[in-house]
Amino acid sequence: MSEGRWVRSVGTGRAHAKSILLGEHAVVYGAPAIALPVPQLPVTASAGWSSSTRDEPGGVSFTTTGSAWRQVGTEGSEGLRRLTTEFRTAMGLESAPHLDVIVDGSIPLGRGLGSSAAVARAVVLALADLVGREVSDRETFDLVQTAENVVHGRASGVDAATVGASAPLLFQSGETRQLNVGCDGLFVIADSGDYGSTKDAVALLREGFERHAGAQERFVGRATELTAEATVALAEGKPEELGSKLTDYHALLRAGGLSTERIEAMVSAALEAGALGAKITGGGLGGCVLALTQPEQAREVTRQLHEAGAVQTWVVPLRRLVNHV
Repeated sequence: MSEGRWVRSVGTGRAHAKSILLGEHAVVYGAPAIALPVPQLPVTASAGWSSSTRDEPGGVSFTTTGSAWRQVGTEGSEGLRRLTTEFRTAMGLESAPHLDVIVDGSIPLGRGLGSSAAVARAVVLALADLVGREVSDRETFDLVQTAENVVHGRASGVDAATVGASAPLLFQSGETRQLNVGCDGLFVIADSGDYGSTKDAVALLREGFERHAGAQERFVGRATELTAEATVALAEGKPEELGSKLTDYHALLRAGGLSTERIEAMVSAALEAGALGAKITGGGLGGCVLALTQPEQAREVTRQLHEAGAVQTWVVPLRRLVNHV
């Protein structure tokens, strides 16, 4: 490879967090899920060629900075290396120099906010920018999934799809579509401060399914029903109905053993403070609570969430979308 093909000295890529409104866990079994992009929590990656002769796996070194985390775990690093190797192969860059990638992120790890997918997407876009190549949405998705499957085992793909989205998405079996939003509101996302392992949560739920005949079918069926009803409520501008579906979905996850004492305290606090609905968002066993509120309740809901144990909160507006035929 000649230096003439090194289009620029630094490439940059960006992505953001995501939150699941409904459908977590069931989405792995083919059910639909509704996901919300969270641009308030961004990730930026910078990639550059290195003069280093280090013989590191994948020909790439990663450095992470940012207030939320200082290092990418072993599985995360391995996922990013595989992603980089696949990118090099796809672009014919196997013999290119060593790469140095710096990731700056504000998404806390292990909170169900899509941190690993956001990092992977930012890295893909930074590498593409570095070599001056266009990557399609599908190519980007597939590369992010390469990393996600290392981190989470069998990743549904909902995170990979949503960390680059600009509006709520309906995701099912690898396909996405932007949802109609007929109402305004606010989502308050509250961090419990407890790390939740998606792999552990998936395994716990699967063990429960194996112990009880028909449990998987009942779980997936109820999840599908609630997600469909929430999709209609969202489109028709019925925030109270949407909120009730969020709370009902929380009950489904709680019955599967995926909640914790702190999560339960936070959900109860949000509802008592006037939230229209509240639930675990993400894999569970820790992580975050998501509460839907009207603007006039948001301050009190946020205050009560902190009193119940939240270590930090973010407010994500739900905005009515005007869809032109």
